[in-house]
Amino acid sequence: MKEFPLSRVYQLLEPGPVVLLTTARKGRANVMTMSWHMMVEFMPPLVACVVSDANFSFTALRATGECVIAIPARKLAAKVVDAGNASGRDTDKFTAFGLTPVPAARVAAPLIAECFANLECRVYDTRLAAKYNLFILEVLKAWIDPAQKRPKTIHHQGSGTFVVDGPTIKLNSKMK
Repeated sequence: MKEFPLSRVYQLLEPGPVVLLTTARKGRANVMTMSWHMMVEFMPPLVACVVSDANFSFTALRATGECVIAIPARKLAAKVVDAGNASGRDTDKFTAFGLTPVPAARVAAPLIAECFANLECRVYDTRLAAKYNLFILEVLKAWIDPAQKRPKTIHHQGSGTFVVDGPTIKLNSKMK
């Protein structure tokens, strides 16, 4: 074994695919790139996510209590990175990066048409938001694009490096 820098531990425990989080406040929609999220409950489906208080989306999420988690496939990787490298304070990211906002059914934040899945969410718990920027979201409605067959997600490993989903394997399990 070789010692590994603590500043890079997140690269080993990356929790899941890179997603896009949309918010809408005062008639203005925004999208941010997010890697730090995880499922915390099956039913109702609860997702924990970290949205830095330095991000433009933090204020909107805190104020409105709702968002959409849009899950992009590999083909959107460049746009996902571009959106993550820009601020919604001074950029309309939907227009700048060619993303199509679609009205959601249960929240004001838009779905993203180009993503293979979209999860409409409301803030369920903010007790850790002030200290850790951690929000617990309840998924209210989920959408998939059936035209996108077997989409491959991207996973952030730090410093502009991503891993793309590989082959799927099926093993015996008592879990459904």
